[in-house]
Amino acid sequence: MKQDIKVSAFLANLPLFKETASAELERIAQGTRVLHLARGETLFNRGDPCEGFHLVAYGQVKLSITSPQGAEKVVEIIGPGMSFGEAVMFLERPYPVYAQTLSDSLLLHVSKSAVFAEIECNPHFSRQLLGGLSRRLHGLISDVEAYSLRSGAQRVIGYLLRDLQRVSPDDMEGEVTLPIGKGVIASRLNLTPQHFSRILHELTAQRLITVEGRKVRITDLKGLLAYA
Repeated sequence: MKQDIKVSAFLANLPLFKETASAELERIAQGTRVLHLARGETLFNRGDPCEGFHLVAYGQVKLSITSPQGAEKVVEIIGPGMSFGEAVMFLERPYPVYAQTLSDSLLLHVSKSAVFAEIECNPHFSRQLLGGLSRRLHGLISDVEAYSLRSGAQRVIGYLLRDLQRVSPDDMEGEVTLPIGKGVIASRLNLTPQHFSRILHELTAQRLITVEGRKVRITDLKGLLAYA
């Protein structure tokens, strides 16, 4: 850990600790490590013991599983302000996935002992953790619904519209910059890279979008919504 990093200051800027008092932050900081990881580094492997949970200060981490044949399935993509590993920590089981950075990242690892000690004396902290776990569960249920009931095109369009940047709510155009590689996005949407690319080509052929590298320009929002 670099000496010029004040852990409590990083914690204070993360959603989980927004309403946490400074004295409580200092206690949690005592059991927190700062991790600097370059793009492509593995944080932990499936089967490794879980000794706490992680928070992302900046960067991105993918949580994945690999089939016996070597195919990767991206379970979740964790971005700035998000946390992961709480459920496994409470279950006291090994990690069921592996974690790898998608970009240069700064992570905070809060030790299990620090978490359990704070839960004992801070009911508000317990509620915050429960809220985070509930949001994660809700997201997983939404994923199951999407994979089961929505077509591939609907999943891709939903992903594009999630981060759509528009000038105003009435603007029928917008632009999305894909934050990660198309292969990772395809796996996250439970699609093959070929299927994902084919959907983008179809939407382009319908003049609903244009694609240039990672920039996707939505040229007909009304038509895109109708297509979905």
